[in-house]
Amino acid sequence: MAVQRSQRAGTARDRLLAAAAELFSRHGVSGTSLQMIADELGVTKAAVYHQFQSKEDIVWAVVTPVLDRLAEVAETAESRRSRAERVETLLSGLVDAAVSNRRLMSVLQSDPAVLQLLRLHSTLSPLEERITRLLVGPEPTDEALVCAAMVSGGLMATGIDPRLQPLDDDSLRRHLLDTSLRLLRVRRPSR
Repeated sequence: MAVQRSQRAGTARDRLLAAAAELFSRHGVSGTSLQMIADELGVTKAAVYHQFQSKEDIVWAVVTPVLDRLAEVAETAESRRSRAERVETLLSGLVDAAVSNRRLMSVLQSDPAVLQLLRLHSTLSPLEERITRLLVGPEPTDEALVCAAMVSGGLMATGIDPRLQPLDDDSLRRHLLDTSLRLLRVRRPSR
């Protein structure tokens, strides 16, 4: 009986996180209330509190898998031998995260409430620094930093730019990766 209850709780938790992520992408974190999440699920606010103690806990539960995935991508990229391989590996992972979470990524990377939460947990800055170092090297030029900022901004905008909505995920991935590599002046490594 405990297993069934646990499975149902996990399912309820997953549904709650999916609803919260959708609402965050539409209204931002600050514009989404716990009551809105409850209404989206057709449950009481108490049912939301049964799963999470606060909206901050929900935000953290939504953000953590994305951050964990980006950290894995950075680690994999760091293990590559050449700069071109490191950059392509990193960009492939960043592009995949951006496309897989089209609408949510822009919120996660630009919503003040999310950024404050990440700063409180000291998570964002070290990961950003790792990713930047992989993209532009240890002593980047001003031009390299501008290019990295443009790539990063472009990936954030992927989910909110209505001109990109009609593109299927595979086409969008290919175009984002190719454009990012060109912008960073990285040639694909020979295979």
